[in-house]
Amino acid sequence: MAEQKRETSPIVKLGRAAVEQLAELTGQKVEGLSGIHRNDDGWLVTAEVLELRRIPETTDVMATYEVTLDDDGSLTGYRRARRYTRAQTEEF
Repeated sequence: MAEQKRETSPIVKLGRAAVEQLAELTGQKVEGLSGIHRNDDGWLVTAEVLELRRIPETTDVMATYEVTLDDDGSLTGYRRARRYTRAQTEEF
């Protein structure tokens, strides 16, 4: 039986594009995405970024960035929405 090649979904491609472009612009490590949402102008991607490594890791300074992409996956803007320590769990 031939192995089926699975195509990457468009939303996964958008997430990867956001991670790559945000990392390039900020010079920081993007640890993950916490949201991808369609809006009127394209896409809003929420990313969690390691801004400052500390010991112990629970005191690392993290940031939530909001990245906007057009339908082609090109970054049209970004902003840091929040900073927090890794151990902080409160929702905002």
